[in-house]
Amino acid sequence: MMTSLTRHATSTLANATLHMPVRRQVLAEPPANSTLRAVPGDGGLPLIGYSFNVFDDLLALQRRLYARYGPVHWTSAFGTKLVIAVGPEATDEVLANRDKAFANSGWEPFLGPFFRRGIILLDFDEHKHHRRIMQQAFTRSRLLGYLDRINENADRALDAWDTGRGFPMYPRTKQLTLDIATGAFVGASLGQEADRLHRAFTDTVQGGLSVVRADVPGGRWHAGLRGRRVLEEYFRSQLPARRADPGTSLFGVLCEAADETGARFSDDDIVNHMIFLLMAAHDTTTTTVAMMAYHLAANPQWQRRAREESLALGKPAIDFEDQERLPTLDMVMKETLRLSSPVGTLAREAVRDTQLLGHFVPAGTTVAVTLSSSHRMEPWWHTPDTFDPERFSEQRREDKDHRTKFAPFGAGVHKCIGMYFGGMEVKAILHQMLLRFSWTIPAGYQPRMGYLTGPYPTDGLPIDLTRTTPRGRRP
Repeated sequence: MMTSLTRHATSTLANATLHMPVRRQVLAEPPANSTLRAVPGDGGLPLIGYSFNVFDDLLALQRRLYARYGPVHWTSAFGTKLVIAVGPEATDEVLANRDKAFANSGWEPFLGPFFRRGIILLDFDEHKHHRRIMQQAFTRSRLLGYLDRINENADRALDAWDTGRGFPMYPRTKQLTLDIATGAFVGASLGQEADRLHRAFTDTVQGGLSVVRADVPGGRWHAGLRGRRVLEEYFRSQLPARRADPGTSLFGVLCEAADETGARFSDDDIVNHMIFLLMAAHDTTTTTVAMMAYHLAANPQWQRRAREESLALGKPAIDFEDQERLPTLDMVMKETLRLSSPVGTLAREAVRDTQLLGHFVPAGTTVAVTLSSSHRMEPWWHTPDTFDPERFSEQRREDKDHRTKFAPFGAGVHKCIGMYFGGMEVKAILHQMLLRFSWTIPAGYQPRMGYLTGPYPTDGLPIDLTRTTPRGRRP
């Protein structure tokens, strides 16, 4: 009951904030004699700004602010003033970062205490150095090895799924992707540690979006810091064994990988990167798989079409090369990434006075590139709220008229290092699901979406699941 009341209160406050009268202000005046314009915007409510709108309906907020101020504007959330960059032109200018004015330290207020010195928080030469070493974990040969683990974990988990009405798709998918991430990345079964580490992952992710940004017992920030300590202790305790016998997991690769000079990651580096990568691998894939399941249920003609392709493949599990032989699944995945971008916002910090589409951005400003909103707004997309995978077909390619129009994995030097792993995992899971099950949702059902690292279904995404292949029999 408290959860329902809290959600209702949050929604009511968010709606009131969105529609309240506002006074247009500027972030900062440009220097004298400058040809740049000031960034327009408003800060929302005193103290809390638009924080509750982020949790309740970020897309509605972004559409309203874009209509008021255009593709570059400022606002306030979580106690931080933010310059918002929405749309492909603004996205490209920030992420291309041609004059190196934007640093990933923009993530620091949100992720710094929880994912310190993860790859996402490193910049420039240091980032390049760490990425060069880490890239060894995502070569084609490594991906082939990970795919074996993905298929094995998916086979085991899906065989155990119960069927019937109201199957909780989101939490069950979250458990599956956690098992896959720990198998492929950590190289071990968590056993009795699973529940504790799962809770630690969730708390750590949610910590950065706490409205009360202080270490107060009972709050999200406090739980996130505690979750970080649990993860750090676990990975540090496993380091000696991994150093001695790296194996084929990502954890082992990071323990033995070196750059061309022979430089390797320190123990602290490995722990920090594992905490971030394990979170990123299982959190983003969960959203994509769960929302693909929803869209395939809401659009049964696409579910039938995708299943026919998987059946025609004639394999219970995909090989690496099979990804190109499932074009329907690929279009459905891309359309799901557009509609429910698992990483909704990318944060940067202006390290010196700079400009963004002709607007003056002073040093120290946090810039938020809102990918999820850019993927869901006119004038950049035709009927942006419609599920239309054909927009990614070779005949249409609606995404190709600007290089950052569709950027679910980011762009530039910080483009997601695990994007090929993630796409491979999603297709491997959905292929097995399509061969084993069919699923539906009640007419008119739409999940209520919350927001963490990206949108997610707050109701657990109940679907009606029917097994089409007997349990224990491989399709």
